[in-house]
Formats: sequence, C-alpha cells, structure tokens
Amino acid sequence: MVTITLSEFKQLAEYIKANYGINLQEEKQALVTGRLHAVLEEQGITNFSDYLKYLAADRTGTAVRTLIDKITTNHTFFMREVEHFNFFRDKVLPQLAGLKHKDLRVWSAGCSSGEEPYTLAMLIDEFFGTEKQKWDTKVLATDISGKVLEIAKRGVYSSDVLTALPANWRLNYFTRLDSEYSTLSEKIKQEVIFRQFNLMEPTFPFKRRFHVIFCRNVMIYFDNATKHQLVRKLYDLTEPGGYLFIGHSESLNREETSYKYIMPAVYRKDEV
Repeated sequence: MVTITLSEFKQLAEYIKANYGINLQEEKQALVTGRLHAVLEEQGITNFSDYLKYLAADRTGTAVRTLIDKITTNHTFFMREVEHFNFFRDKVLPQLAGLKHKDLRVWSAGCSSGEEPYTLAMLIDEFFGTEKQKWDTKVLATDISGKVLEIAKRGVYSSDVLTALPANWRLNYFTRLDSEYSTLSEKIKQEVIFRQFNLMEPTFPFKRRFHVIFCRNVMIYFDNATKHQLVRKLYDLTEPGGYLFIGHSESLNREETSYKYIMPAVYRKDEV
C-alpha cells in the first residue's frame, strides 16, 4: 500500500479544507491512506506528492469528484434524531400552513443517501393530505458527493432499514422489489430535488430564502471559523421566522449567531 508522509498529509488536508471545509486531523492519516490507495493504484501513481499534482492538473473534475466520494462519510438512517422530525411535524408545519402564497421551501443540506429529505417529504405529504395539491412543497436536497446522490435518487432501501418508519408509511410510500429491498413511490421521489453542491462555495445560488434548513451532522467536520462562516450564510438564507436544524452533537455559539435557540439543535430566525 502507498503510504502518505506527514508533509503530504498536511498538504492534502489543506487542499481539502480550503476547497471543501472538511478539517482532517492528523489521526485521520491512516484512514485517508486506506480510502485513497485504490485510486492511486488505478492511476499508476506511486506517492501522494504526485497525487496532489494529479489533482491540480486535472481539468475534467473527475479526480476531485473521486477524492470527495472517498473521503466523505455518508452515514445516516431513517428517523435519525427523531425529535427533530416530531418538532417539524407538530410545530413547524402547523405554523407554515398559514403561509399566504402556499410555497413551502425546505432545504436538506448534506442529504447523504436521501433518508432525511425523503422523510421530510413524507411528513409534508401526510400533514397536508388532500390540500397538498394546492402547495409547492418540494424539498431541495444537496450533497457534495455525486456518488451518494445517485444512491439517493434511486430511492431504493433495504427492508431492514425501513423498520424505523411508521407501518402506514411503509405501506403507503414503499413498494417491495424483492425479499430484501423496497423502493419509494414516485409520488415521494418527485417531491425531492437532488443537486450536487459544495457548502464552501463563496456565494450560494439560491434566489429565495428557505423556511426550514436541515444541516445536520455536517459542521462536525468543520473548524470553528468555517462553521461560523457557514452559519452566517445559512442565516441570510433563512426566512424570518424560519428554522435551522443541526445535529445533536453540534451546537451554535449563541453569542456569535443571530439565530435564537429553541430546543437542542433547533434554532429560529426572528420574525420581522
């Protein structure tokens, strides 16, 4: 296996942090080597210094996409941190049901393999019922990894991971493909718009602000300065009275953010 020197690791870590915000500590050196070994072998690269040159020289974007797919951790599951979904269902949706223009804008940032945005779509569908046809309620779901987005778009999940969902959801929103896998209904798939997006982009391309932003278990990979910068952007993209959900292992410095604390890992932007 190709090994990485401390100097090479620091160069690679600096590149990743500068472009993607991910803060790789030195204890991740072996993990990075293991995940990228096959890439170097496939390209006939014998050391990480040459790999860095390969990244810099590639103009197709393929090398960088492969790097991101390898180093990002895409661990999620249905109903993860279920208190958030209950709060969204019981408090947020009834509040937003009074919107004058019937245009509900929800963003799942760092959506991974799709469980989070699909759960939000099912909650919205169940909440609005027959009234839903009068609303635009599509969920925007973004992730930095193109590979994981392809998995999310398929909407196919092993039956054992669906046990966390309510029985009526499994019945109404899923179809068994075989003894092991089930697929989401087209009705729910069409409610989620998947896009590849890097949260470190200097400017965000969204023309309108969101009523709800889920950005959970993403900022744990960032240092404080990067996190603070991202939270400011998210705040600017939140509608007055809108909500930000982060992971339970994350927190915002209340002295540095304009968001108001509501409950663990839930924050709100003041109404005008």
